[in-house]
Amino acid sequence: MVLLAFALWFFLFSPWTKGMVNFWIAISLASLVLSIIALSIRKQIISELKFNWQSFVAGIFIAAALWGVFWLGDKISSMMFGFEKSQVASIYSMRDGHNKWLIAMLLLLIMGPAEEIFWRGYVQKTLQTIINPNAGLIIGVILYSLAHIWSFNFMLIMAALVAGLVWGAIYRFFPKSLPALIISHSLWDVMVFVVFPI
Repeated sequence: MVLLAFALWFFLFSPWTKGMVNFWIAISLASLVLSIIALSIRKQIISELKFNWQSFVAGIFIAAALWGVFWLGDKISSMMFGFEKSQVASIYSMRDGHNKWLIAMLLLLIMGPAEEIFWRGYVQKTLQTIINPNAGLIIGVILYSLAHIWSFNFMLIMAALVAGLVWGAIYRFFPKSLPALIISHSLWDVMVFVVFPI
């Protein structure tokens, strides 16, 4: 499954295949396929998807806090790395020529939920069960980050590392937090890509 994710992300992000398809539609479909396969293999994920008002409040708080971390990280990294601005601009250029509200809907309704179901609900949980909870967290975060390596964009890989560590740590210590993480990931995606770009 992880190899399939790496292959899909290679197709979506690598300079050799980039632009061959509509990125936003393709990544939505890829995320959806991965989450459906994950749900079919680890059926217990469905029982974890119990949304309530606490999960919505927690998800909103986590998304806002993570946006703040990225805002601060952007300021610090711009002082540390001369390439930061061009690499961040490259990430945002993926929106060019696309309807921003379509992107927002895809992020909110498909990509955010699907990525959490796959990376936390399936990959991390499986690793935590097979190895141990702490190693499962660390390996899960590394895999999530490395899936973005095909972009050859240091800032995107670091963004995946930081966000993956936050979501992964919450899931590790609060195993019933998957609904909050889905809300957080979805809202954070929309905030950082569409509503309040950094």
